[in-house]
Amino acid sequence: MITVEVAFALPHEQKIIAVQVEEGSTAYDAVIKSRIAEQFPQIDPGNDPMGIFGKSIRKPAEEVLKAGDRVEIYRPLIADPKEARAKRAAKLKAQKEKEAE
Repeated sequence: MITVEVAFALPHEQKIIAVQVEEGSTAYDAVIKSRIAEQFPQIDPGNDPMGIFGKSIRKPAEEVLKAGDRVEIYRPLIADPKEARAKRAAKLKAQKEKEAE
């Protein structure tokens, strides 16, 4: 048996669950065994993107875990990061122009 963690975060709540799995278990196996989807019904282990320590994994059902790994379940992005960054830059530019007047 090895110990891994399963993590999921919302804007105002996060949960990290330590779980023991058999050697050779996958990221998907750890998510199922953690039962985190019972606490966060929006999680769909079969379809949600996942990663290990911030590095995205393509096939969670095939990604074999090592002791100490942290499986992260990702939420869909609400806004395009490039678009959000452009809006912040435009707002900052307008603010500086207003201050310069």
